[in-house]
Amino acid sequence: MSGWTRLQRGALGALLAIGLSATAQADRGRQMPLDVPAAYTLECASCHTAYPPGMLPARSWERLMAGLDRHYGSDASLDAKTLQQISAWLQAHAGTYKRVAEQPPQDRITRSAWFQRKHRKIDPAVWRLDSVKTAAHCAACHPGADRGRFDDDDLRVPAGVDPRQRRAWND
Repeated sequence: MSGWTRLQRGALGALLAIGLSATAQADRGRQMPLDVPAAYTLECASCHTAYPPGMLPARSWERLMAGLDRHYGSDASLDAKTLQQISAWLQAHAGTYKRVAEQPPQDRITRSAWFQRKHRKIDPAVWRLDSVKTAAHCAACHPGADRGRFDDDDLRVPAGVDPRQRRAWND
């Protein structure tokens, strides 16, 4: 690049920065933000994966937080201060990109179109294995789920998956 002018190097740097920023923004939904409130981890991750807030649109988070007294068959009620803190954080980091623009049925991440598409080759029996229990137990296959890491290269095959079912991990 020694033959490049200062203007050309600057333009290339700007284009790279824009490209990296767009990539980071597009992937933001899967990543766990750095400013996770302790209450979110304490309250939400005590029962299920503490999902990165970008995995659902703001309206879904709003409905979920408004209905914690009947949270998928459980009473997950919170005191007003904790509810406000977690709700504000979820709204600030809710998904806005195309993949989560649609509100999934019952506001369930596991029923969203993108989740269904990514897991379409998983045998339904795998979700019922003792080592998995439910599609909402992301860490059964994604060891970095608690940090918002769902990279296909880091998948782990849970105990009890037979050779036929294992093929879904090789695709």
